[in-house]
Amino acid sequence: MGRGRTDLLIEWRQMVSGQVQIPKYVIECKVRTSRVGLERLIGEGLEQTAAYIDRCGAEAGHLVIFDLRPGLSWEERLYRKGPEPDGRPITVWGI
Repeated sequence: MGRGRTDLLIEWRQMVSGQVQIPKYVIECKVRTSRVGLERLIGEGLEQTAAYIDRCGAEAGHLVIFDLRPGLSWEERLYRKGPEPDGRPITVWGI
């Protein structure tokens, strides 16, 4: 786990029915190397992102995983998962 700090918090100012609203979105970044399994990295990252969503009062979160393993094509690196319909509003992105 990290230091308990959100990597990036986006506040998006918008007008809704004449009212100013500022929804928040948490973005947590992780790095995958050959020493770290993907399922473990995603599991820990989802738990951490969910905690940050609660702490920041955010609408949703994004977990971005940068895959630094050598020799992978872009097709192997790029993916999107979730959010699960009955779960937290967190989308996982592979880059």
